[in-house]
Amino acid sequence: MIDFQTDPTRYRHWKLSFDGPVATLTMDVDPAGGLMDGYELKLNSYDLGVDIELADAVQRLRFEHPEVKAVVLRSGKQGVFCAGANIRMLGAASHGHKVNFCKFTNETRMSIEDASEHSGQCYIAAIAGSAAGGGYELAVTADHIMLIDDRRSSVSLPELPLLAVLPGTGGLTRLTDKRRVRRDRADIFCTAQEGVRGKRAVEWRLVDEIVPPSAWEAKVTERALELAGRSHRDGVKGIALTPLRRTIADNAVSYPYVQAALDRAARSVTITIQGPLDLPGDLRGIHDSGALFWPLAVARELDDLLLHLRLNEPSIGLLVFRSVGDPGSVVAADGLLEQYQGDWLVREIRLLLKRVFKRVDMMARSLITLIDPGSCFAGSLAELVFAADRAVMFAGTATGDNRGPATLHLSALNFSAFPMGNGLSRLANRFYGEPESLDAAARLIGETLDAETAERHGLVTFAYDDVDWDDEVRLILEERASFSPDALTGLEANLRFVGPETMETRIFGRLTAWQNWIFQRPNAVGEAGSLKRYGSGVRPDFNTERV
Repeated sequence: MIDFQTDPTRYRHWKLSFDGPVATLTMDVDPAGGLMDGYELKLNSYDLGVDIELADAVQRLRFEHPEVKAVVLRSGKQGVFCAGANIRMLGAASHGHKVNFCKFTNETRMSIEDASEHSGQCYIAAIAGSAAGGGYELAVTADHIMLIDDRRSSVSLPELPLLAVLPGTGGLTRLTDKRRVRRDRADIFCTAQEGVRGKRAVEWRLVDEIVPPSAWEAKVTERALELAGRSHRDGVKGIALTPLRRTIADNAVSYPYVQAALDRAARSVTITIQGPLDLPGDLRGIHDSGALFWPLAVARELDDLLLHLRLNEPSIGLLVFRSVGDPGSVVAADGLLEQYQGDWLVREIRLLLKRVFKRVDMMARSLITLIDPGSCFAGSLAELVFAADRAVMFAGTATGDNRGPATLHLSALNFSAFPMGNGLSRLANRFYGEPESLDAAARLIGETLDAETAERHGLVTFAYDDVDWDDEVRLILEERASFSPDALTGLEANLRFVGPETMETRIFGRLTAWQNWIFQRPNAVGEAGSLKRYGSGVRPDFNTERV
């Protein structure tokens, strides 16, 4: 089993150090520390295990170290910044592992950019040595890239000429969209093995500055302090991201607020989220609660579960979301997130919820949300209703059930706090081309919506009463499980995102889709392909037909 939980005491590949407002995140990969057998992580190359530690470090910097305003990414090895994804690992990994590895790596890179944009925690990449492939892609996530001008250090994206694949963790898109590298120069850069160094790297906007070796350390410190001085980050004392309380059984994964029941025969998992049992009354109470504050606890638990399902349960194709609890308590939790949104910790909790809901959007699984009596899909939890491919609501009361009818509740957070990768709220995404429906939904904030009202306003897909509920829900789930998972993945990925394209949607939609396809082609992964023959001295044998 691949476990996404870790902490700095268990890191094998990264080192964190602190100097006032500046943190240094040093990549010093243990060659013998691969997640699986059969390869060495030479030259600061990485696998999923290295990225799991990086994701944890980025998250802890945001929550545990509000005093940090700038982060320096650098290497702990002489002559190399990072050699990118480990080629032996890629050559031996299953197709599913390669694709999910790239997806998680992309999400981690974007969390770095999110920290810079929204948390005032800016990143500097200090490249001394070669930054190749994924190593350069890591550097490009930073706000500022420095390259030592020692005639040896360089940046490169050599995946195409060496491996017959693409820079799959955003490299192509960030070159043109973020770094604004001219298309023809990007073409040269991505087809040259040797990379670019010195003044040309600056002229082509591949890096922001070059620095002579004699001034290197002083200049890195100067730039870090300069970026820290521009930061709006204002926290003083962080909170500890304590270990999650998780139990994994044969057919269940349980946390205090999130429970998952797996039905492998039906290829589905039912994820039930428990609403808050108690809440602090003010901002001090939120800080005192720390990682136990319900919105933060739920976000961390759901995130861990989603990653577990992605990598460890590949045959589970259907996620069914349910909830239990008092919707009024969820609305109250949202009220705290709205009232104290200017506080650094509350801001980080809202941003984490945003990233977790984005992870939901990016699950290559069908998503069905069931709203029945006793549920608490309100405000932030209602995002799981609007993220679903279909949402079904129970109309009226169930025979023998004294809990009252199912209800749905909207809060202000549904309209602004949790944008998708396309920059739209899930409600704006749902009502794309129907501005009047979005306006009508906004007028329902604070209302208790029954099934008839929710269906009339387009907030759910279907509403069924006690007579039809069991049969209709069963048919929906059975039909979904009977379809081709490949076709469903393509269908869902195309329908979930509408409207504007962003760098993020291009990375996940266009770039990742092509990388997914290339990872299945013989020119890359066949016995005579580049990934198999890399390092053997034998040239790959390409099928030259284009399709």
